[in-house]
Amino acid sequence: MSKTFVLIHGAWRGGWCYARTAALLRASGHRVFAPTLTGLGERSHLAAGPVGFRTHVDDVANLLRWEGLDDVVLCGHSYGGMVAAAVADAMPDRIAALLFLDAILPEAGKSLLDICAAEEVAAGLLRSAAANGGRLVPPLPATLFGLNEADMAMVEALCTPHPLPCFCEPVELTGAWERIARKTYVRATGWAGYAALGFDPMAKVEAGAGWSTIDVACGHEVALDAPERLADMLLNA
Repeated sequence: MSKTFVLIHGAWRGGWCYARTAALLRASGHRVFAPTLTGLGERSHLAAGPVGFRTHVDDVANLLRWEGLDDVVLCGHSYGGMVAAAVADAMPDRIAALLFLDAILPEAGKSLLDICAAEEVAAGLLRSAAANGGRLVPPLPATLFGLNEADMAMVEALCTPHPLPCFCEPVELTGAWERIARKTYVRATGWAGYAALGFDPMAKVEAGAGWSTIDVACGHEVALDAPERLADMLLNA
């Protein structure tokens, strides 16, 4: 049976992250959408405009509406986990399952910078944006995320600055996303993890209901380090 997958990338990245996994799923007859969020990747020419977290939620929600997508397996990586949750919260009737790929989980009324309890991390991102004109945050080095060596140069070349308002805008949630029955959290164990940022998404997973968890022995960029494994996890989500 054909399934529909919508794959949301993380900060500084684009839909290109999922190319390998998308090819595997399409070869098996599934529909796959890997949109690039406004202001990033091939849409980086739009970064100077009014781009915030809500823009990225609308990017994905409008894809679901205009493509007429239902029974969607929605996957969010890293920052994209917050986007996936917000989309699912607004459109729960269209979502069959959620897969959070080593992702940041949102908290209602809080921004990404609010969630990062390590003040030096938030301050570092703000300083980095200030040094880059005040609106865009330059990419963090790929070496921080335990990426495989073969993909290092590609990732460094393709990552683009991320609009700062996306990190500062509080997330509006009703809690509907948490009531979606099939929720999987995939934790990548081959890098330092979110502890360095002062929070642990797994604490929310372990405190919630209806979650499945999977540990994968690779770096944060699971779609690049383990595309075949990711394809299998999505099919089983």
